[in-house]
Amino acid sequence: MHARWYFGWNIVAAAAFLTLLSSGMRLSFGPFFLPMAHDLGFSRSLLASIVAVGMLAYGLAMPLAGALIARFGTRPVLLAGNALVIVAVLWTIATTNAAAFLVAFGLLLSIGLAFTSPVALTPVISRWFTQRRGMALFFLSTGSMAGMAAMTPLLSFAIEHVGWRSTLAGFAAVFTLFTLPAAVFVIHEAAPAQTDLSAEDFAALRARPGGRPESLTLRQAMSTAPFWKIFFGLFCCGFSMNLLGTHGMPMLMDHGFDAFTSSMGIGVIGFVAIGGTLVLGRFADRLPRRHILAAIYFVRGLGFFALVAVGAHWELYLTATIGGLVWAGSIALSSAILADVYGVRLVGVLYGTAYVGHQLGGMLSSWLGGWGFEHFGTHWVAFGAAGALLMAAAVVALQLPRRGFTLMARPAKG
Repeated sequence: MHARWYFGWNIVAAAAFLTLLSSGMRLSFGPFFLPMAHDLGFSRSLLASIVAVGMLAYGLAMPLAGALIARFGTRPVLLAGNALVIVAVLWTIATTNAAAFLVAFGLLLSIGLAFTSPVALTPVISRWFTQRRGMALFFLSTGSMAGMAAMTPLLSFAIEHVGWRSTLAGFAAVFTLFTLPAAVFVIHEAAPAQTDLSAEDFAALRARPGGRPESLTLRQAMSTAPFWKIFFGLFCCGFSMNLLGTHGMPMLMDHGFDAFTSSMGIGVIGFVAIGGTLVLGRFADRLPRRHILAAIYFVRGLGFFALVAVGAHWELYLTATIGGLVWAGSIALSSAILADVYGVRLVGVLYGTAYVGHQLGGMLSSWLGGWGFEHFGTHWVAFGAAGALLMAAAVVALQLPRRGFTLMARPAKG
């Protein structure tokens, strides 16, 4: 007799594809950068600054999304995010004014994408999964990597043939056609009491003496060291990922690669990361998560030093392949560790708050990538900083608690 299909995997699949679109757009801005700058008459510094503001808005909207989901549920937040994306895209393609472009593209689009990002989808997946939570969250990360792999060359192709405005409008249409039915028919909050546990494991969990201890408050959780270690790691992750998404393609073109090769080099990272994510997901619930996270940061840091130094096509694709193996997973592991340490109840708002660090890093690298090149004539300033930060994040990740360590509130003394 075959086991019944667990509905939670439907939610993971829908969330992964939604992440493909939302994170794919956020991580694939590179093809838009030069066409937008030339068409609108913006300098690299100005456009990079607008992108940096967008990164900050994206990050600050994360804890807001987590708080709104905790109060109203996932579905209303996804629908609100979709509405913001539509308004932002229509306004962006209609304006040539820098201030209006900042509000539409930098702020509204970033907030809309934040409301439909992995941060918005992590709480519902964490609620539906206990035994295979790490694997489920890794599969969610697969969507981000698939978005990077598919959308960087796809957007580059579309921009070349129909222009950046039509490409952005087409994205909004596809995004809406998927988000609306997914939010209405697939994303459900009410998980079964035993989640994905077997009947035997669920019975054993309920039979444990003493019941479940009371979880920390948000303020208590944010005053503990593991939260800030995760925050620092996500800062370094955001610095590197958004630097590559915004300045990776221009950097490779400045080093002599053509537009197609540059976009394919970035796309290979995302494509290989899909397979890397699936493999790492198999180990996420078996090996110490802090060790996997440290390895991801360390190898990715080496990749950034190598990427800015490549000079031949085979070097680019080899570096992209090795880097892609560990490109994903840091976000999935960070959210899983937060759920392990602080409990499912706080994971949404804690993850959203920690993700502000990710976007602070992204904001800084988006600005530094443009400013550093214009002032020093080299991409080593930004890309070298990314490699060094990732090395530091690997060291910090090793200091995170072991799996099974849980921070809970101490009972009040009577």
